[in-house]
Amino acid sequence: MSRLAMSRVATIRLFVLVALVAVLEILIRVDVIPKRTLLPPSEMAESLVLLLISGKANQDIVQTLTCVVAALISSVIVGFGLGVLIHRVPRLRRALEPFFATYYAVPFFIFYPVLIAIFDLSLLPIILMGFAFAVIAMTIATLNGLDRVPRVMAKLARVHHMDGLDTALRMKLPAAAPHLFTGLKLCVAYSFIGVIASEFILAPSGLGHAIAYAYNDFDNRTMYALMLFLLIIVITVNMLLHGWEQRLMRRWTGR
Repeated sequence: MSRLAMSRVATIRLFVLVALVAVLEILIRVDVIPKRTLLPPSEMAESLVLLLISGKANQDIVQTLTCVVAALISSVIVGFGLGVLIHRVPRLRRALEPFFATYYAVPFFIFYPVLIAIFDLSLLPIILMGFAFAVIAMTIATLNGLDRVPRVMAKLARVHHMDGLDTALRMKLPAAAPHLFTGLKLCVAYSFIGVIASEFILAPSGLGHAIAYAYNDFDNRTMYALMLFLLIIVITVNMLLHGWEQRLMRRWTGR
């Protein structure tokens, strides 16, 4: 896809997003959607700005983002390593494929009280839940990416007397990159899901706890402000990853 086409796609996406926000704002302002149920996006943004200025949520923000980053980095590293290992051992892959197919049907949060009993009310159980959600997504993406590396590349590498590291970096990695980036973006989403949901359950602090507390206290402004903050963070990170992916692909393909 050319840069002009990509620019047009980005413009269309931005237009659609702005249009949806505007429609939601209008529907709430004219009471089609009750304001007691959902705040107008403009009021959500205003509440978020005031909340950030006040600093009341700073500790919760730092805790949640710390847990997400730890879960994300560990899941990407371990998931990629597992994917490479499993891809090298076909028998192991065949044995694990049913597990991969049903992995996300497992109710992970039933283990959260057990983790608290083992590790106490620390950040580790929250990080482990985010890790558990994200790691298999990266593993599956790595397997899919390696499956789509043309076999002729290995022969070409042998013809040019390339060692294993050069073959992996110059041939296999560019060929598998689209799937690896998909796995990375999924890890971002799943890490946030695992961490926030864990904080909802039993954690004494964090953005998930703050949102749940605001909901129980009928504090819609704080609740929607924090939800908007999380949406902005996740969308921004995924947009940055998408831009990085496009730049790398242009460099590797020479387009």
